[in-house]
Amino acid sequence: MAATGKSAKGSTQSDTGVDGFTAEERAAMKERAKETKTAKRGKKVDGTGEVLEKIAAMADADRALAERLHEIITKAAPELTPKTWYGMPAYARDGKVVCFFQDAGKFKVRYATLGFQDAANLDDGAMWPTSFALTKLTRAVEQQIVALVKKAVG
Repeated sequence: MAATGKSAKGSTQSDTGVDGFTAEERAAMKERAKETKTAKRGKKVDGTGEVLEKIAAMADADRALAERLHEIITKAAPELTPKTWYGMPAYARDGKVVCFFQDAGKFKVRYATLGFQDAANLDDGAMWPTSFALTKLTRAVEQQIVALVKKAVG
């Protein structure tokens, strides 16, 4: 904990409940529990509608990033299935999340994140990045994302 009273995640001590989680973290866990229950019932659901609803509910800057990322990911890797994961837009193969978008507003942080899970084939030696801070999407950044997504599913 920094001397300012902020944790590494950027939330203040007063934002953290007695269980050590912020309200936003608890809400994400509740969303994940709901997603897991749906999956356990064996319901094969196309999550595109729910992903688009989550994106539509984001603040303007995050929504613009998420909408464009959704287009990029679904075009670069049509074999990935959109779904929500902890209430965030995610893209999965065989039910396992390959990549996800975390909007800055969700956890009240200064930048959005494009993250990759262990189902992504990004292995490169003994260490490689699995998440990337996003503040805007330039043509060069979009090309990097396309390459990462294609490698992740390759």
